[in-house]
Amino acid sequence: MRVGVVSFRTVHHRRSETTERIQTLAELLCDDGHDVHVFCARWWPDDRDVAAEEGITYHGLAPDRDSGRSFLLRLPVAIRKLGPDVVHVGANPPKQVGAASLGTKLSRTPLVLEWDGSIGDGAETDYKRALRAADAVITPSQLVRTWARERGADGDDVTVIPDPIDVDRIRAVDPGEPAEVVYARQLDDGANLESVMLALAELRDRDWTATVIGDGPRREDYESMAGDLRIADRVDFVGEADRDERIASYRAAHVFAQTAEYCPFPTELAWALACGCVGVVEYHVDSAGHELVEGRERGFRTTSESELADAIIEAGELESLDFDDSFAEFDRENVRRQYIECYERVQDQRGLFG
Repeated sequence: MRVGVVSFRTVHHRRSETTERIQTLAELLCDDGHDVHVFCARWWPDDRDVAAEEGITYHGLAPDRDSGRSFLLRLPVAIRKLGPDVVHVGANPPKQVGAASLGTKLSRTPLVLEWDGSIGDGAETDYKRALRAADAVITPSQLVRTWARERGADGDDVTVIPDPIDVDRIRAVDPGEPAEVVYARQLDDGANLESVMLALAELRDRDWTATVIGDGPRREDYESMAGDLRIADRVDFVGEADRDERIASYRAAHVFAQTAEYCPFPTELAWALACGCVGVVEYHVDSAGHELVEGRERGFRTTSESELADAIIEAGELESLDFDDSFAEFDRENVRRQYIECYERVQDQRGLFG
């Protein structure tokens, strides 16, 4: 299948939840032998219009990421010229969706929109217009699906497809240094690591260690907080860690604590649960963390630090695992299959009504 992917900015310009999800999509399709073409602003140093990397073809429709107008003007013609079987467009920036929609109308090609819930460049009305322009909308969680419906997307057209994990990679990495509790996220204003710290402080008289993975502007504040709570000697701030290092930590830990206030999809929690961790999630209205633990024996949903502390104690009574095959549904192959099924569905619909 030839797939046109529209993303003005890519991970080569700046890494964000939006660009990383689009990159993951392109890699999933490419690894399965599909012909993937990404329409973007040029990120390579010379003046070539086309560049290829790891099997993905990039079409630089603008000389840089400051040339948005040029990109929008050239996109419809580029889509028509490529003749893809389906066009997959990111919702950020939202105005690229309108240009992509025009291109798909010219080439009678279905349009699938990817939205991770973030509001970036553009007004609220631009996102509402974008969500209504696509034949199908893909979101990473039920939470973001609800946000899409609130902005006018037809609920029947919105499909939830999570961020993928790699089961084979988990199996290939040995467990690392043991810890009772692990937390992983960028340590910024939305991290809400203080909930974990206060819960652990309530358990000061028990035997435990904790690992905090991630870096950011709040790291020093959290390290100072650990000292003030008299738990600094048991909380190890390890900073940034690559995927294999994270897997090793998760396979060796007993509990993964998810407390972020904003989380469209809890990617690290999915990896940790597949690595055998018990999930302890603090509920927040703008977080989808609870979606992965509701209805699962090895999962707890909490609403306060005291409940979080109680859940950590209760989780300690569950069997220690370093792999949980019930999360194979999140494996790369299954996630890729969901994307292909969505493409085939909109192609069939376009064939009937196009």
